[in-house]
Amino acid sequence: MRDNEGCMDRKSRPERCEALHVLRWMSGLKEKEAAERSGIDPNTLSDYERGKKTPSLERLRRFAASLGQPDALVDRTLAMVREIRAALAPPGHAADPLAAARPAIDRWAAAGGAAAEDYLRKTLERLATRALAEEERCRAREAWDVLGPYPPQRRRELLAAIPEAKTWALVERTCDASVAAAADDAAQAVELADLAVWIAAGAPGGEAARGYAWAFLGNAWRVQGELKRAEMAFRRSHELWREEAAGALDRSRVLDLEASLRRCQRRLPEALALLDRALGAATSMESRGRILIKRAKTLEETGDYPAAVAALRQAEPLLGDQRNGRVWLTLRFNLAENLLHLGQHEEAEAMVEEVRRLTLRLRKALDETRLHWLEGRIAAGHGRMDEAIAILMKVRGEFASRLMAFDGALASLELAELFAAQGQPDAVKSLARQMAWVFQGQGVHSEARKAIALFRRAAEQEAVTAELARRLVEYLHLARHDPQLRFEAA
Repeated sequence: MRDNEGCMDRKSRPERCEALHVLRWMSGLKEKEAAERSGIDPNTLSDYERGKKTPSLERLRRFAASLGQPDALVDRTLAMVREIRAALAPPGHAADPLAAARPAIDRWAAAGGAAAEDYLRKTLERLATRALAEEERCRAREAWDVLGPYPPQRRRELLAAIPEAKTWALVERTCDASVAAAADDAAQAVELADLAVWIAAGAPGGEAARGYAWAFLGNAWRVQGELKRAEMAFRRSHELWREEAAGALDRSRVLDLEASLRRCQRRLPEALALLDRALGAATSMESRGRILIKRAKTLEETGDYPAAVAALRQAEPLLGDQRNGRVWLTLRFNLAENLLHLGQHEEAEAMVEEVRRLTLRLRKALDETRLHWLEGRIAAGHGRMDEAIAILMKVRGEFASRLMAFDGALASLELAELFAAQGQPDAVKSLARQMAWVFQGQGVHSEARKAIALFRRAAEQEAVTAELARRLVEYLHLARHDPQLRFEAA
């Protein structure tokens, strides 16, 4: 595990967190049930079990008592955790890092009684393996802190000189860096995912790690718009992935990344099925929250806004301490957008201040443009026409300067709806004439271009109504990723 100063050694990691997990398991209760029984907030209990927070000894004893367990069992469980952890071999120092700890595991498992011995042994082995995985991840974070600032070729040279640094955990850390880069720089995301594939090829027992890395390379190519290469990468990932050899690697990540590709390919039922499988494979509340956000986005693209809102609401309590980061911003922004689709403008407006705070904190220019766009649509929904027009005119210009054709077309049509509602055909005509650049922009498929061309002809004939503009806006929202969807003119 990691604190603010860096990696802790295994002896200083919170034993009480592991003891709490074992005590809950021995009670036969799931995490939610134990939280209700003990009166501990579910998020706090999850933080205890994962080591993000450490319960006091007194709180650990109260927790055990609420589950009907005596003080003596708390002391025995702490002693068991301490002995097993002390016996663990350092990562990479033994073919079987649990070998030295097995006598202690067997002895403590036998002490649980014949009926529970086998299950308790497996649980203790899982806890010991998790402790080793945390240490591997900690070492990988430290290695990446060194490697990250170097240019791509120098990273490979350094790793070639210290082959023992090539571990599944460094593959995982490099893949995480690729996903983070994808928000701003698709080319960098590809470079980092390719580095992860290269590291995995040299990692001990790295076939599952290679399968994992290839999924992230497929994701990076998807972000770059290379869907055929992305498809090839996921086929390669399937060939290499071995569930039984995956170790601590998160299977749900492979599934939810493939779901993102299927969503881009408009294979939405497949995307939803993959996300359901990912939810079943997720090993943490944060993973489930992230997957539910993706599920909501997929449902939004089918036009099922109520189901999208429900999925986002379900994700909210799962994100724990991520409420100041990008995942939480994505959730809150997407929730506000879906509420707008449902005409719930007041509830969406109540969220704007939080979205603004997160956006300004993360300091991404495109995020700020999308925040202004959200504010403009909310103002329009409340009938504040002058405010909405001023904001949307600015947003439309920002999209044009970035050559973001689809978003520019949407903002222009939203403006057209407002101008048409106010009986300003000349303003609508001027907007339509200024949309010529959209036809040269990237990402606007032929059916969407036909719909925009219909709007321009209607504008020249002063025949654009607010209803027509609104139908075009609704069409473009659904057609953004669906080249086959046609606009049906009334």
